[in-house]
Amino acid sequence: MTGLDAMVGRYEIASASEMEDLGRRMGGMLRAGDLVVLTGPLGAGKTTLTRGIAEGLGVRGPVQSPTFVIARTHPSLVGGAPLVHADAYRLGSALELDDLDIDVDRSVVVVEWGRGMAEGLRERWWEVELERATGGHGSDSACALPDWDPEDQDAPDPRVVTVSRRGA
Repeated sequence: MTGLDAMVGRYEIASASEMEDLGRRMGGMLRAGDLVVLTGPLGAGKTTLTRGIAEGLGVRGPVQSPTFVIARTHPSLVGGAPLVHADAYRLGSALELDDLDIDVDRSVVVVEWGRGMAEGLRERWWEVELERATGGHGSDSACALPDWDPEDQDAPDPRVVTVSRRGA
């Protein structure tokens, strides 16, 4: 068992802090060469989960959505692998993601909106699908949903997170 294999399954997440906690657990299991593809509607918690992954990896922050810069590299503060946090939302094709020349072998790579784009980066990867109770079950289509407020720890808008292994 490697990477997130032990976490394959479905998780009910009630708050942003629980999403970050899940991310921290994931980050503690990820190693250089691991690819995580995040799928879910706007405001589902993809960046919140990545913030937790970054903490679990012990990388320099802050972790913010890379929508407009496409990818950010967060170096390790503890001698581990850096985190490459990419966002494929504005990319037109998988070739554009490949053009970023991400060092997949020596980094942990998390790609938001990566379904259909990031699979060519690795033969095997983890897909993490985030669903909102209020709509957009795993859809990567842009939808007019309010962002999940990380400050509102009691927001009654739970998420379901499904971790699965994909590829050859």
